[in-house]
Amino acid sequence: MSDAAGHQSGYALFLDFDGTLVEIAPRPDAVQVDPTLVPALERLRDRLGGALAIVTGRPVTVIDAFLKPARFDVAGLHGVERRVDGNLTGGRAEDHPDLRAGVERLHAETARYEAVLIEDKGASVAVHWRLAAPGDAQAAEAIVKAVAHDLGSAYRLQLGKAVGEIVPASATKGHAIRAFSEAAPYAGRRAIFLGDDRTDEIAFASVNEDGGISVRVGEGETVARRRLASPAEVRALIAAWAEGAPIDPETLPPA
Repeated sequence: MSDAAGHQSGYALFLDFDGTLVEIAPRPDAVQVDPTLVPALERLRDRLGGALAIVTGRPVTVIDAFLKPARFDVAGLHGVERRVDGNLTGGRAEDHPDLRAGVERLHAETARYEAVLIEDKGASVAVHWRLAAPGDAQAAEAIVKAVAHDLGSAYRLQLGKAVGEIVPASATKGHAIRAFSEAAPYAGRRAIFLGDDRTDEIAFASVNEDGGISVRVGEGETVARRRLASPAEVRALIAAWAEGAPIDPETLPPA
C-alpha cells in the first residue's frame, strides 16, 4: 500500500537493537554499529512515512549515542520511557526508590565476583555475566533473582543471553509497540517486529495477537512466525527495503 507521496504505508517497523541491528558484544558499551546502518534506517523511515521505531532494553540516550546523528522514535527500557516525534516521556530514576535500593544491593552482593557487570539504567537495572567464570555467573544469576523477588510485584525479572534485568512490571516491548500503534504515523498499520532474545517473546506474542508479523533473529525456540539468521541478515534486509525492494515480510523464512 502506498500513499500519494510514494511512501510504503501499510506497515510499521519496530526493531530491537542488541542482537538484532547489531551483534551482541562482551560488554554493553562495546557494541559496534555498522557504518551503513544509520543511513539505511533513515531512508527506510522515510519510505515508511516515519513509521519506524527502535524498541529496546537500552535507555533512549544510549540508543541516540550509538545511532548519532540520527534521532529515531524509541521505546527505551522495554517501554518504561518512550520518545515519539521528539517528545520523551517516562524513565525517571527518582520514580523508583525501591529499585534504587535494589541497585545498591546488587552492587554490594556482586562486588566479589570478577567480570560481573551491573548496568544501571535508572528506571531498570541489568546484571551481565557473559564474561564471568561459570561459578560466578551462577552466583550473579541467583543474586539478581533474589533481589527481583524481594522487590515484589511492582517489578519483574527478565532473563536473556547471560543477563538478568529487573524492570517495572508494567513495562514490556509488547505494550510499547501497542502504545506506538495508537497514534500517527503508526496507527492503522500492520506491525513488523524483529527481536532476538527471550525478552522479545512477549512482544512476539502480542504482535501475533494483533495480526502483525514477528521475526526472530538467530536460533532458539520462539513464538515468532518468521526468522532471520543474524543481525547481518537484518541489516541486509533493511538496506534492500530502504532501496525500494518490496516490503513483504511474509516472504521471510518461517521460524
